[in-house]
Amino acid sequence: METTSRVGAEDAPNTVTAEGMPAARRTVDGYLAATFPWYGLDEAFTGPRRLMQVGTAADGTVQHGSIGHGDEPSVRADAGTEKQRFAVVVSMASSPVRRSGDGTGVLDATTVSSAAWLAGSGLLACTWPPQMDHALRDDWLDQQTETAFELADDLDGPAWSVLSLPVDGVPVPFHYRESEYGWVLAGSALGGVYIGAYGRGMSAYGLGFSVIGDITTYA
Repeated sequence: METTSRVGAEDAPNTVTAEGMPAARRTVDGYLAATFPWYGLDEAFTGPRRLMQVGTAADGTVQHGSIGHGDEPSVRADAGTEKQRFAVVVSMASSPVRRSGDGTGVLDATTVSSAAWLAGSGLLACTWPPQMDHALRDDWLDQQTETAFELADDLDGPAWSVLSLPVDGVPVPFHYRESEYGWVLAGSALGGVYIGAYGRGMSAYGLGFSVIGDITTYA
């Protein structure tokens, strides 16, 4: 996959990064520093929306970030999470192959697979099979994280289907997959942005995405 180094799913969604990016605090300042547009669900969604986190490169450049919709995601073992309804939209800048911030290496180009990986990692972070012992979760996360990476590396494989969803009113094909824990999708938007999304309790089939005009309204 033309993507970047990974971190453990236990670090997502609040600290998941790509390219070894440290995650910023939940503040609108990080979103305002981005040079690409942010996407969220379109106006058909009337529920709560919130900032989640941004990921930055070693030089501080904002590379991706997430906007939450609906309930606050939490691990499934928590009381009441079986009825959670949420969708998280990940916007990721399209970046070519380039030098790392410290000048010691080369960073891979970002692709739709990169967005699929971030979305899959985010879903894992708020998932915990209820029958699992607490002590086993780290092993489970390691296994599922590797599986999510492999799936993101094979978007044309049998695990994925194609789902057409509107982006700024224009139908766009997305790679889509479901699991017992929720769904993940990834595609492209205009303006050099890849869109990833994950959720649970809300059907992905009725979603639409649009660019956020004023991100400060989410603060």
